[in-house]
Amino acid sequence: MAASSSVDFAHAWVMAPAAADQWLVILPVALSLGFGAALMMMRHTIRLHAIVAIIGLSILVAVDFLLLGRVLAGGPVTMMMGRWLPPFGIAFTVDVAGALFALTAAVVALVGAVYATKDIGVSGRRYGFYPFLMVLMAGVSGAFLTGDIFNLYVWFEVLLISSFGLLILGSEREQIDGALKYSVLNLIGTTLFLIAVGYLYAIFGTLNMADIARKAIEHRGTAPLMTLGALFVLAFGMKAAAFPVNFWLPASYHTPRIVVSALFAGLLTKVGVYALLRTMVMLFPVEGEALSLVIGIAAAATMVLAAMGALAQADIRRMLGFVVIAGIGNMLAGVAIGGNPGLSAAIFYALHSIVLMTALYLLAGEAARIGGSFSLAGLSGLYAKAPGFAALSLALFFAASGLPPLSGFWPKAMLVKSAIDIGAWWLAGSILLSGFLLTIAFGRVFLLAYWRPAPEAVPVTIETIALAPPVQAPRFSALAPILLLSALVVWFGLFPEHLIGWSRIAAEGLSNPAAYLQSVFPEGGAQ
Repeated sequence: MAASSSVDFAHAWVMAPAAADQWLVILPVALSLGFGAALMMMRHTIRLHAIVAIIGLSILVAVDFLLLGRVLAGGPVTMMMGRWLPPFGIAFTVDVAGALFALTAAVVALVGAVYATKDIGVSGRRYGFYPFLMVLMAGVSGAFLTGDIFNLYVWFEVLLISSFGLLILGSEREQIDGALKYSVLNLIGTTLFLIAVGYLYAIFGTLNMADIARKAIEHRGTAPLMTLGALFVLAFGMKAAAFPVNFWLPASYHTPRIVVSALFAGLLTKVGVYALLRTMVMLFPVEGEALSLVIGIAAAATMVLAAMGALAQADIRRMLGFVVIAGIGNMLAGVAIGGNPGLSAAIFYALHSIVLMTALYLLAGEAARIGGSFSLAGLSGLYAKAPGFAALSLALFFAASGLPPLSGFWPKAMLVKSAIDIGAWWLAGSILLSGFLLTIAFGRVFLLAYWRPAPEAVPVTIETIALAPPVQAPRFSALAPILLLSALVVWFGLFPEHLIGWSRIAAEGLSNPAAYLQSVFPEGGAQ
C-alpha cells in the first residue's frame, strides 16, 4: 500500500471557522428554503400552512434586521461556500444596499402572508400558495445577498419558477393567458442574462462579483465590456419592466389573486432594478456612464408613457400595473443620473415603491370587496360606506403621486434636483410630468370610486359575479396589513432622514466598492 501523503489546503481553503455574523448572511435563504420544504411536506395539514409561513417570515424579518444592523455597524460581510477561498468558492456577500432591499422585501412578504389568510382559499393553499411564497422569498433574498453573478442568475430562476406557480393559482383562463405572456418575456430576459454571464466568464474567467470588479479596471471602455453592459441593461431592463420591453407587466399583473399581484408589484421588478444597480454601478461603472443617455431616455419614456397608460385604464388593477412601471422609470432615472445623489434617490425610491405598491394592490382588493368590482364603472360610494378607508386610500394615492409630505415626495425631489444639477432638464421635466399625470389618474379614481354616490342597485356583471357580494365595511384582518404598510409610508415621508442616510451609504457602497472587495478578499484571496 502506498504511503498516504498530506495535502496542504492552506492556499485554497478558508482555514478559520466561520464567524456567527457570516452565518447570518446565508440564513435568510436557508430559512426560506427550509420553511418552504417543511410546508411542502405538510400537504395534508394545509390548515397549518398560514401559521407556519407567518412564523417563518417573522423570523426572516428579524434575521434581515440583524443583518442590516451588522453591515451598518461593521461594513460588508462575506460567507464562502464549501470553505473554498474566493474567487473559487461561491460567495454570499451583503452590503448596506443588499441588506436594505432584503429587509424591505421580507417585511412586505410577511404582510402579504397575513393578508393571504383571508384572500387565499382552501384550493389556493392546497395548490401550494404558502410553499411558493417561501420559495419566492428564497429567490428574492438570494438575489439581494449573493456575491456571485451566476448565482444571481440562479436566484432569478428560483423566483421566476415560484412566481409561475403563484400566477396560475386558480387555473382560470385569464390567469393562464397572463402567465403565458409573463413567462415568455421573462424567459427571453433570462436567456439574455445567461448569454451575458457566459460572455463575462469568457472575458474574466471568474463569476465572483468582487473579482470581476477589480479585474474590470484593466478593461475599462473596451468593446467587450460595452457589449456586456448593453446585454445587462437589456436583460435587467426587461426584468424591471422598462420601456420598450415592459408590455408583459400590464398584461399579467391583474390576473392572479390580489395578494399575489401585490407581492409581484412590490418585489419582482425591484430585483431587476437591484441587479442593474449592482452590475452597471459596481461592476461596470464606466460602461454604465457611457450608456447613461440610453438609460435616461428609456427612463423618461417609461415613466411618461406608463402614467398616460394609467390615465387610460378603467380597471384599478390594470391601472396599478402602469403605476408600477412609472415607478421603474423614476428608479432608472436615478441610475442614469448616477453619482451619489442619483443612486441614493433611486435606492430610496425602490424601497418606498416596494412598500407602497404592495399596499396599493391590497387596498384595491379591499375596495373591490366593499364596492363589488375592480372596474371604475362599477365602483362608487366608497367614501360614504367607509370614510376612514377612504382617508387611508387618499394618503396612499398622495404617496404614489409624489405629493408631500408622504414617502413618494422625497426621492422624486432628490431625482429632480440631481437631474437639474447635471443639466438634464428634460429628465427632470419627465419626472414632474409623470407625477402630474399620476396625480390626475389617482384623482380620477378617488372621484369615481370614492366620492361618486353609489347607485341604488349594483348592476350584475361578469366581474361582480367573480367577487363576493359587496359589503358595507372593511375587514380588520385586511385593514391591519394595509395599515402597517401605510404606517411605513407615512414614516418614510415624515422622517425621511433615516432612509435618506441609509440610501446614501448604500449608494456609496455601490459606487466605491473598496469595502466590498476587502470583505471578499481580506488577504488577497487565491489567485
